[in-house]
Amino acid sequence: MVRQRIKKFWAGLALLSAEVVVVSALLTGAVVLFVYMVRRVFVLQNNSFDEKIFRALDPYVNESTNKLMVAVTFLGKHEFLIPANIALIFWFLLVRKHRWYSIKVPAVALSSLGLMFLLKNVFNRERPGIPLLEEAKGLSFPSGHALMSVTFYGLLIYAVYHLWKNETAKWSMISFLLLLILLIGFSRIYLRVHYTSDVLAGFAVGFLWLVLSLKLLGYMEHYSRRKLQPVVE
Repeated sequence: MVRQRIKKFWAGLALLSAEVVVVSALLTGAVVLFVYMVRRVFVLQNNSFDEKIFRALDPYVNESTNKLMVAVTFLGKHEFLIPANIALIFWFLLVRKHRWYSIKVPAVALSSLGLMFLLKNVFNRERPGIPLLEEAKGLSFPSGHALMSVTFYGLLIYAVYHLWKNETAKWSMISFLLLLILLIGFSRIYLRVHYTSDVLAGFAVGFLWLVLSLKLLGYMEHYSRRKLQPVVE
């Protein structure tokens, strides 16, 4: 019995250590990526990378792909994300009975939206001059679709990772959501409403903000639960 408990303890510790290493590496990569994009676009004013990507995609532009990319990009629009966030709040609150998850959804969504508008106005980059289908409103850097997709679908990944018990279903869903995030970002480049640097910066900022938000909310949840615990004399 004691040996089994010791094995479980060390297994749990190893898993936690692996998670810390992976998350730390991803956070470092996100910071480096964002700083690199800012330096390349605004300090060096080098847009050659963005233009190369546009030219590389030109041979693959066709009507069927256009329709697919429009459908994919819709999944990162506010017309979809607002009702999706509301539905997720009620699902956590009424179906799963996870009060703190129902708080995390609007907290992450609203703070991400505010951060997106702040950064767009700080960097004040115009969108690509010739959109593929129709012109998009607003500023370009970072991509709001990329940022908001990472925070919304990333929060779903966080919930699936912690709440789903079936390993096959869990990792299948996580893989699907990761692919969806990448496709939404790619759709913005394909449709020429964002530069590649906008999308990469959006991914980086979205991931950094999601991790920071969940960490802060986790501390708040832990603190509130400690206060509610009865004091044993």
